[in-house]
Amino acid sequence: MSTGSAERSWCVVVPHHATGARLARHRLADELADVVPPALLADLVSVLAELVGNAVRHADPLPGGVVRVAWRLTPTADGQSVQIRVTDGGSNSGPLMRAATPDAIDGRGLHIVSGLASRWGVERDGLGQSVWAEFDPLASPRPDLVAAG
Repeated sequence: MSTGSAERSWCVVVPHHATGARLARHRLADELADVVPPALLADLVSVLAELVGNAVRHADPLPGGVVRVAWRLTPTADGQSVQIRVTDGGSNSGPLMRAATPDAIDGRGLHIVSGLASRWGVERDGLGQSVWAEFDPLASPRPDLVAAG
């Protein structure tokens, strides 16, 4: 794992299709495998999959039938924070956390995002919406992430 002091960012466009989540996961994992601790990388991949999956399932695509995926590493006094951002064409209701029963086959995605990320949110503009999640390993209650920070 390498460390750096400069902010680094990536932006990719994936199809507004189920394969878009797979492509985004692989790209993020390839780019960050040697940059962040393995436990954090697993959380980043999981959250990215949920956000792209939600964009494909519940929102309109951006022009060209795509979803834009971006991630950024930002140096902090205690290491680095990571932000993931998924931008789509938006939807009528926006992302909503739902109560899922134990037998439900879906409805847990944003609960997973909320549980793994330090914080998350939604930004809207005239072109669509971006759902973002930030990760600060030192702010996480998970001991494996705190120790890795």
